[in-house]
Amino acid sequence: MAKALRSFAAVDRFVAEVRTDARRAGYVLLGDEAFLYGRCRRGVLDALVSPDFLDFSVHALDLAETSIFEALDLAQTPSLMAPFQVLFLRNVKTLYGRGQKKEEFAAIDDYFRRPNPQALLLFVADHLSLPSDVRRMDMQDKERAERIRETLGDACGVVELQRVTEDDAVQWVLAESAKGGVPFTDDAARELVDALGADMLTVQSEVEKLLLYAGAQGTPRVELSDVETMVSAAKQRSLYELMDAISLKDTPRALALLQGLLNSSEGGEDASIGHVFMLAKTYRQMLILNEKQVRDQRGMWPVLWPGFRVAPFAADALIAQARRFRDRGELTSGLRWIAKADQELRSSPPDKRLVLERLVMRLTGQGRAAEVGMLDAV
Repeated sequence: MAKALRSFAAVDRFVAEVRTDARRAGYVLLGDEAFLYGRCRRGVLDALVSPDFLDFSVHALDLAETSIFEALDLAQTPSLMAPFQVLFLRNVKTLYGRGQKKEEFAAIDDYFRRPNPQALLLFVADHLSLPSDVRRMDMQDKERAERIRETLGDACGVVELQRVTEDDAVQWVLAESAKGGVPFTDDAARELVDALGADMLTVQSEVEKLLLYAGAQGTPRVELSDVETMVSAAKQRSLYELMDAISLKDTPRALALLQGLLNSSEGGEDASIGHVFMLAKTYRQMLILNEKQVRDQRGMWPVLWPGFRVAPFAADALIAQARRFRDRGELTSGLRWIAKADQELRSSPPDKRLVLERLVMRLTGQGRAAEVGMLDAV
């Protein structure tokens, strides 16, 4: 990469450290940014595990199914099949459930006093989210993070997996496409990130598709029109159609569009957080347009800053949708419902589709009734 990006700095330092004698016996990967977690995982395996021993060296353990005592015993026991062991310990939140877990943390402290030098423990704390600006971190997640640092921070290194900023995501797209031999234009990279909400796993996947598309077309670079054709048009039009139905309070149509959006998403229900993110972004855009009384595209661009703008094809539709919300309180109420749904989705509910359906029904309900229901729930 041509220059270091702030969003990747913590991961880059971690990957560099595990290659040296300064490597610690354990680390906490703090946050649910899956793209950066993937970079950490690849960096560890490339540095410490030979491909010939991959099946014997790497252990993925779920602490909801395997006790921490069993995991520590495995880490402490030298392997007969591999020279080095890497243990990824998921569901770390089980260590912070009911009860004080004194025996569990005593066992962890005891292990790290005399760790196996041929093993690395990675606690995957993906039950909390770190925004790109930590000042905006959810209070509950702040408390969870502090608790993890208090209990594991002395023995383990803590790697913060914050959300990638939109500017860094754009720079990543430009750098990766240049390495791929078919560079993106600046406008194309920005449009891709805007369309996908800086969801880096999806951005990475779409970059790969667009490079193949450009290669098949024989074009020297990826233009804005290519992104609008291959990515934005499909994903954003579906989302703005859903938003159109919501703004019209057309519940049956909105639910039908939601089902279509989920069925067409490569991640299915797993893409639900990305859909909620885009709904939140759209509601915030409408709130600004509503407050500024924007009536046409000429008035839109000065009030929506770079990185927060909409695709040109969606501009008129968004202005019309914003004008349907005559009560500013209805938009802020909708944002609170969206935030609640986001929190539910990050708590691993049994049915993510049901969470989204409930959200759509609340957003298409009468504003006054929805607000009363929310206050009762609080």
